[in-house]
Amino acid sequence: MKREIIITADGSHSISVPEMNVTYHSIHGAIQESLHVYINAGFRSGYLSHSEQCRILEVGFGTGLNALLTAIEAEKTATSIYYVALEPFPLNEDQANSLNYCEILRRKDLQSDFMRMHQSAWNKSIVVTGDLLMHKSNSTLQAFDHKTKFDLIYFDAFAPNAQPELWTNEIFEKMFSMLKPGGILVTYCSKGDVRRAMQAAGFTVEKLPGPKGKREMIRCRTRN
Repeated sequence: MKREIIITADGSHSISVPEMNVTYHSIHGAIQESLHVYINAGFRSGYLSHSEQCRILEVGFGTGLNALLTAIEAEKTATSIYYVALEPFPLNEDQANSLNYCEILRRKDLQSDFMRMHQSAWNKSIVVTGDLLMHKSNSTLQAFDHKTKFDLIYFDAFAPNAQPELWTNEIFEKMFSMLKPGGILVTYCSKGDVRRAMQAAGFTVEKLPGPKGKREMIRCRTRN
């Protein structure tokens, strides 16, 4: 699978996969999209307790941008994070090292931590920063088996037209079962059939304003 680094509208990099006609992030800005969908609507949502360890599952580790932004937020809020990331098709080291996120965020001091995220061994927990413990799994969501119950899921799979198998009732039922009571899931996709699949799985679904270039996004919750 050929992958090409592209520059998005806010100056930050993303990855394009020409054969699938997809990009890993919005062309309107990779950083602005991740901040809006996963950090502001998820980590900063007000639904999470920052007084105890926050357990996050990311479906689609990709470039590592969401994990990097979460590490920055953990530092700001002194929140302990256990971060589990699924990625069956990881970037190679050269591709990861070419990404400009630390430069754009003016956090070049985090470049070594960012690369540690990409270079760390699979299926092994490592300390990335003082606040973030990461466990990467080279697994699909369908095959993933983990005993942890999560507070928050970053659902960052490719769009339904590219990966329809990840937007089914069965997938949302699985993610519902992986969340704690009151846990939340955030994603950029707000298609009607996706919302209905979430509701059928038991989620309470909330439409929110989307990031630049997208009208809406979704945040959904399990019941307390």
